[in-house]
This record gives sequence, C-alpha cells and structure tokens, in this order.
Amino acid sequence: MSDTLNNRSEYAALAKMIQPYVNAGKSGRSEEMKPAFHDGATIHGYLGPDLIAGPIQVLYDWVDQNEPATELQSWLASIDLNATVATVPLELYNWSGHRFTDLFTPLKTEKENHPQGFLFASPKLPNILPLMIYRVFFLS
Repeated sequence: MSDTLNNRSEYAALAKMIQPYVNAGKSGRSEEMKPAFHDGATIHGYLGPDLIAGPIQVLYDWVDQNEPATELQSWLASIDLNATVATVPLELYNWSGHRFTDLFTPLKTEKENHPQGFLFASPKLPNILPLMIYRVFFLS
C-alpha cells in the first residue's frame, strides 16, 4: 500500500478518534468523550480568567456541569501527520456560548491513538504551555 493510502487511513482514524469528544459536547455527557482520551490525560489552561488544571476528569466535570451544546458546530481545520504523532486543530463554535480552537496531539502507539493531555488558554494571555492538546478560548 502506498504512503498516500496509509495516510488517508490514518487521517480517517484520527477524525474518528475526535468525534466522541464533539458528540459529548453536543449531548452534555462526558461519558461519550472518555474513549477519545488516555486515562492519564491532563488538562491545563484558562477559561476566561480562571485557571483550569488537573486530570482529564476536570474536563469531564465541566462538560457534565454545562447544558448540552445542541447547536455546537465543529470541523477539523487540518491534520499534520508524522511517524508517531499528529496535530489536529479542531474548530468549535457555540459550546455553551464559547468558541474554542483545540489542538489535539495524539501519540501513535501499537494499540491506538489517544491524546495524552489537554491544554487550552485565553488568547489574551501571553504564556502558552506546550502540552498535548491546546485549546484557545475566544472571549465574546
């Protein structure tokens, strides 16, 4: 099989990996997004002025505490695929009234792809930490 066909297959797998995350935003049920993350994943960043950091359960709690984002719109901005890591920017509009750009960076292992961390920040803050998933929060 050519590299192009392999890449198409891997692109499709990455898109499939992220879909439960989007579905959970729409349903307001974090249980749906758990398959998209490694059990040891973490989250770090700012939602407005508030620091949100810790185990990925912090994200799950936020999803469960908010109403379902039934009007959530999302699309993959691009996929940059390398040998064992990819970067996948995901644009999200109207998630509980917020706009996000999430940058997933899953690590490819022999088992499957899973993001290992989750980072997001307000674009008004100057410091960005280089972790596995980067989320930019756009202030209204």
